Amino acid sequence: MVQFTVEEENLICMYHKTNRRRTAANIRAALPDMDEDMAALARQTADKLDAMSDADFAAHRFHFTDE
Repeated sequence: MVQFTVEEENLICMYHKTNRRRTAANIRAALPDMDEDMAALARQTADKLDAMSDADFAAHRFHFTDE
């Protein structure tokens, strides 16, 4: 099972769509508007989404954390 950091989960919450492919695509579409550090985090997060199954994505509950 793919594990996400708090930062990755927050990013997923911001760009969440109906499925993992659309969520990853939404994150990648925003890359040109991100600074270098945020873009690296976004690419890493989208790659993790690509690596997980649709069933795992549907079962995972993503929570926004403001720590």
